[in-house]
Amino acid sequence: MSRSRTRASRRRSLQWIETRAALLFISPWILGFLIFTAWPVINSAYLSLTDYDVINDPSFVGFDNYVTLFEDPKVGLALRNTFLFTVMSVPTQLVVSLGLALLLNSAARATGFFRTAFFLPKMTPPVAIGILLLMLFNGQSGLINGLLGVFGIDGPAWTTDPGWVKPGLVLMSLWTVGASVVIILAALRGVPQELYDSALVDGAGWWKRTLRITVPMISPTLFFLFIVDSINALQSFTEAYTAFFGAGNTTYSNDAALFYAIYLFQQAFEFLHMGYASALAWLLFVVIMAITGVQILVTRRFVHYEGGNP
Repeated sequence: MSRSRTRASRRRSLQWIETRAALLFISPWILGFLIFTAWPVINSAYLSLTDYDVINDPSFVGFDNYVTLFEDPKVGLALRNTFLFTVMSVPTQLVVSLGLALLLNSAARATGFFRTAFFLPKMTPPVAIGILLLMLFNGQSGLINGLLGVFGIDGPAWTTDPGWVKPGLVLMSLWTVGASVVIILAALRGVPQELYDSALVDGAGWWKRTLRITVPMISPTLFFLFIVDSINALQSFTEAYTAFFGAGNTTYSNDAALFYAIYLFQQAFEFLHMGYASALAWLLFVVIMAITGVQILVTRRFVHYEGGNP
């Protein structure tokens, strides 16, 4: 009896030592999370209930900021622009990423080179992408319209026509799909070759093998990218701000590119309405959580897991 108690005591002691060691190793992350994430989130919840201009002390105003938020027409405009951009960009990025990954998967020896080549644009600073957008999509002298002109197509005014501003931003977002391509490529390498061999024996063509084998087998990866890309799109800021709002830019159609994160930034750092901006941030948080929850509920039935659906 005493031996079993001694063993149990030693086991608990060893577990406590391992727990302390684990906590010690992850303590930098815990401190960083508490200081740079948890505390700002909690503080922004308080500031959303105040009138705060950074210069003077916050004054409590209750839910006035939230009332103003729902009466502000710019909030509705920014939300519509953001939702439309998300609906346009996320499926486009997924389809392009999947297509490029399928090409890389069949590239054999050159896979490593092309994988690096596709990923390098992801390292481009977002500010540079915003400037590049104005250079490539300029309606008069841009490279895109120049190429279209070679085929006798009169290119649109990408940066001045409100109807073409968001499609131009969607096309520019494809500049950084390299990370998604690499992730999907890794998932493709995990699909068992036996499944393709069986499909070939049954006479299945490339399209049928892709739709019936490849896509279902990598659906968890596609689902992950669908969620992450949606969250990123709902927070789009840098490229659109640099192209259409940076350095007092008033030449281009700003309203069509007014995304929610841009309006939040303007309220916080241009107009110094920090309390109102905090309320805007919390609305964005709720919207992202709601959309993510709907995506999980709606798309989980289409996701195939090897061990069964969770």
